[in-house]
Amino acid sequence: MNIFKKTAYPILMLFFAMQIQAQERFTLSGRITEKSNGEDLIGASIVKEGTTIGTITNTYGFYSITLPKGKHSLIFSNIGFQDQVIIVDFNNNKSLDLKMEISNTEITEVVVTANRHDENISSVQMGIEKIDMKQVELLPVLFGERDVLKTIQLLPGISTISEGGSGFSVRGGSIDQNLILLDEAPVYSASHIMGFFSVFNSDALKNMDVYKGGIPAYYGGRASSVIDISMKDGNNQKFSASGGIGLISSRLTLEGPIIKDKISYIISGRRSYLDLLAKSVNIIDNETNLYFYDLNAKLNFSINNNNRLFISTYFGQDDFGFGEMGMGWGNNTGTFRWNHTYNNKLFSNTSIIYSKYEYSFNMGSDASMSSGIDDFGLKQDFSWFMNPNNTLKYGLNSTYHIFNPGELTFADNQSNEIILDKTKALESAIYISNNQDITDKIRAEYGFRLSLYNQFGEGWDNKYDSKNIKTDSIFYAEGEVMQSYWNFEPRISLNFRLSKSSSVKASYNRMAQYLHLLSNSTSGQPTDTWVSSSTNLKPLLVSQYSIGYFRNFDDNKYEFSIESYFKNMLNVTDYEDGTDIMLNENIEAYIISAKGRSYGAEFYLKKKFGRFNGWLSYTLSRTENKIDGINNEEWYAANLDKTHDISIVANYEISKNVSLSAAWVYYTGNAVTFPSGRYNYDNQIRSYYTERNGYRMPDYHRLDLNLHVKGKERKRFESSWDFSLYNAYNRYNAYTITFQESETNPGNTEAVKLSLFGIVPSVSWNFKF
Repeated sequence: MNIFKKTAYPILMLFFAMQIQAQERFTLSGRITEKSNGEDLIGASIVKEGTTIGTITNTYGFYSITLPKGKHSLIFSNIGFQDQVIIVDFNNNKSLDLKMEISNTEITEVVVTANRHDENISSVQMGIEKIDMKQVELLPVLFGERDVLKTIQLLPGISTISEGGSGFSVRGGSIDQNLILLDEAPVYSASHIMGFFSVFNSDALKNMDVYKGGIPAYYGGRASSVIDISMKDGNNQKFSASGGIGLISSRLTLEGPIIKDKISYIISGRRSYLDLLAKSVNIIDNETNLYFYDLNAKLNFSINNNNRLFISTYFGQDDFGFGEMGMGWGNNTGTFRWNHTYNNKLFSNTSIIYSKYEYSFNMGSDASMSSGIDDFGLKQDFSWFMNPNNTLKYGLNSTYHIFNPGELTFADNQSNEIILDKTKALESAIYISNNQDITDKIRAEYGFRLSLYNQFGEGWDNKYDSKNIKTDSIFYAEGEVMQSYWNFEPRISLNFRLSKSSSVKASYNRMAQYLHLLSNSTSGQPTDTWVSSSTNLKPLLVSQYSIGYFRNFDDNKYEFSIESYFKNMLNVTDYEDGTDIMLNENIEAYIISAKGRSYGAEFYLKKKFGRFNGWLSYTLSRTENKIDGINNEEWYAANLDKTHDISIVANYEISKNVSLSAAWVYYTGNAVTFPSGRYNYDNQIRSYYTERNGYRMPDYHRLDLNLHVKGKERKRFESSWDFSLYNAYNRYNAYTITFQESETNPGNTEAVKLSLFGIVPSVSWNFKF
C-alpha cells in the first residue's frame, strides 16, 4: 500500500487544490453538430475572444464553459467549418446548441482533424494522433481498399508487422498490447483474409484517436496503445447513400432520419468477391470459398435535450475453405449507450458492451476445432466541467470474460476428443482524471486507475517448476476464485507552453494487461488464442516515460515534433523453442516470463494546408528482451525490433478535381534467429544456432501511388475514381526466408526468399448521393 499512499494522496490533493472563485459565475452548455447531417463534432473549440480560456466538445459533441457574470464574446471553431462568434450574456445558466456549416473555402488536407490549428501545441496530450476519415480517402492502398489501420502505420512510432498486413506494433509492443475499440467494444481480431485487410469499413467510421503514450486514466486493459474508433451516428437531416466498387470488394452505406433531428440510422456493408471472379473463369471450383464480409449498423435516438440513446453493432466473418475442409473466423460486437446530462456541468454515459471473437476449422465432415473469447461489459463514465480550469472525469467499468482456449470434437463421438477447460474472469476498474490549467503556460492531466482481476474455476490449476515439471494441482469448483490480481496505475501528462508556437510536454503512464495472446507468429493469425492471466501466467506490466518538443511554423501551416520515450516491461511472454500452442493443455509450462524494454525517438514534420501537403515521419528505436537462461542472460533484440522506420506521404492537388498522392516507406528488417552453421549428427545434417534474434531480415522499402479523380458534379450525385499502384517500382521484399539443401549443389545449404507482392495496380469507383 506504500506506493498507493505515496502516489494517490498527492493526486487526490491536487483534485481539491482548485482556485477559489469569489466572483459570481454562470455556465453555458450544449451540443455542437454539423448542420448538413447532424453528426456530433468532436473536439470543436469554444474560446472566450482575446483569451486562452475555453473548452472543447467531448465524444458526443457536448461542451460546458463557466465564465464570470456579464457579456462575453465566444468563438466557436472547428477545422473545415465556418467560425461563429456569438455574444452571450452570462446572467444565468444557459443552454445553447449550435449547428456549424462546412467552410466554402477549398482546403485540401492529407490530415483533417476536428481540432484547432494549434492543438498539437496547446493540448496537454502527447503521443496521440487524431485521424479523420477524409485522410484515408486520398492515400494509396493495397488492392484499392481504404484501410484505417494501414494509414496509422505511416505515423511515427507505429510500425507494420508484415507486408500487406493490418497488424501493427506501437513503440515496440506486440499486437495483443493494442486495445482496439469500436464504439467502446473491444475488437479482438482486426483483420480480414489472414491480415491483408482490416475489419473496419471506413465509410461507416467518423473518427479515430490513437494513443501511443500519455494514455488517460479512463483507458486500460492493454499495455502499449489505444485505438479508439467511433462509428458515424447517421444523417438525421436527409437520406444519403455512398459506396464503392473495387477490384476485389464493394461496399454500400445507407443513412438517414427516421424522424428528422430526433432518430437516425446508418447501415454499412462490405463484401469481397474474389472467389466469385475466380469461379466465373474456372480458376477455382464451386466448392471453394475465399471471401469476407462485414456489416456496421447504428441507431441514434435523441429523446430530449438531456437524454440520448445509441445502439451500434458490428458483424464480420471470413470464410476460407475447399469443400468440407476449411476455416472461418469473425468478430461480433454490440454497444448500447445512454447519454444523460444531469445539469450544465455534469455529463454521463452508461454503456452495455458485448464482444465475441470465434475461430473454427473443419477437417472434413468428421472433425472440427474451435476457440474464441466472449466479453460482457458494463461501463459508467462521468464528465464534470467544474470551472474553466478543471474538467474532472471519473467512472468505473467491469468486463466478464469467457475464454475458450480450444476444443477438438469428432462427429462419431467415439474418438479421443480434446476439450480444454474454459476459463472465466472478471476484470474491473475505477478511475479518476483531472484536466487542469494550472497557469496560462502550464497545463496538466493527472489521475489514476485501480484495476482488479479475478480468474474463476471450474478446472484444474497446475503449478510447474523451472524445469516444467508439475509440482501441484488444485481443483476449483464453478465460480470459485482461482487467482486474483490488482494494480494501481497512475497517469500524468504535462504541457509547458514556451511561446505562442511552441511547447514542451512530458508524460508517465503505468498500464496493466491481464489478457494474453498465444501465437507462433508476430503478425497475428486467426488461429491465435486469447488466454487469461493465471497463477503461472502473470499480468503484463508496463511503465512508460515520454518527453517531447512541439513547434508550429508559418501561422500553424507546418507542424514539427520530436518525442522520446522509454518503456519498461515486466512479465513479457515468450516460449521455449518448439512449443506447440494449439490444444496444449499444459501450455503454461512452456511460457517463459521475460523482461522487456523499448526506447526511441520519433520525428514528425507535417504540412497541413495548401495544394501540396503531407508529412515526414522517422522513428529511431530499440526493443529488447531478457530471459533467464536465454542468450547468456543478456539483452537481445525482440522480434518486433526495427532500428529505423521512415514514412514520406505527399499529396498534390493538380486541379480542383484531380489530386496525386504518394507514400514511400522504409524500415529495417525484423530481428530473427537464423542458423549460424551446420553439423552432421548420426548421419543427419542439423542446423547450429547461436544467439537469439542475432540476424536481420533484409531492409524493406516500397513506393505507392494514387490518382484521385472527381467526376462531374450533378445535382445530388457525386462520384470519383481512384487509380492506385502498390509497390510502384516492383521491389520484391522478403516475406520469409527459409533454409534448405541446394538442388544444384547437394550438400550445401541455401537461403530461399519468399515475396508476396510485386507491383499491384488497382482501380475503384466511389459514389455518393
